[in-house]
Amino acid sequence: MKTTKTRWISSCLLILVFVLSACQQAAAEPTAVPDTDTPAPTATDTATPTNTPRPSPTPRPTQTPNLAATQKYEDFNAEAQQYFDLGYLPSADGKFAEYDDFFYEWAQLGWYKPFFLREDVKNFYLSAHFAWESAYRNADDSGCGFAFAINDGGHYSVFLDRTKIVFLDADASYGSYALPVSRTRGSGRIKFDMPAEADFTLIVNDAYAYVLVDGETVGEYTLSQSRNMRGVVALTVLSGTNKDYGTRCEMTNVHMWIPN
Repeated sequence: MKTTKTRWISSCLLILVFVLSACQQAAAEPTAVPDTDTPAPTATDTATPTNTPRPSPTPRPTQTPNLAATQKYEDFNAEAQQYFDLGYLPSADGKFAEYDDFFYEWAQLGWYKPFFLREDVKNFYLSAHFAWESAYRNADDSGCGFAFAINDGGHYSVFLDRTKIVFLDADASYGSYALPVSRTRGSGRIKFDMPAEADFTLIVNDAYAYVLVDGETVGEYTLSQSRNMRGVVALTVLSGTNKDYGTRCEMTNVHMWIPN
């Protein structure tokens, strides 16, 4: 069993991920590092108390009068309908929030940092186009990702590595550790050359999470049924090396669906 050690820092929410191997093949350590550089003005990076994160959402207006915007939201609606037809959503009836493009670099092995998007969300899907690379060709687990259900009970995080989905549960009851979330269905495996890019979608519906890469479902995960799943959602970057810029992540077409 692999465990992942975590630590929260009050000035900005940081998580140290330390992987221990026992009966499984050792996996690369997820990472996230405090960076002194100012990130690009995309998702809001706010300092938060350790135990009660309060994000600052920054959605762009959804009502725009031009034809391109109309087509965009027709595409969003079709996307929601597709996920409902697949049984991933309880309804196709919801609202969208669109977020600024995001860019960030981490250069310390074993850390990731959230950039908060929205407060008080339970069921949702969050989608973006990821483009990422690491300064070290054989970097440990690294890439762009999302964190969700961030509240006093802990949080979940999921990252798109070059070879697999890294899905972590940082339940507060685990103390300083986060555990990998086992797949219910799907391989959870992908393969990319660096630099890489792909469309990435995370769907959370009650106690189930679905991860799609380039429109294909690569993993279904069962979440805790006794835990409060309502909480903050965030963009995040997982670094796999201390070398140079570490891991570089860019997200575009970032949008979230929330049921009515």
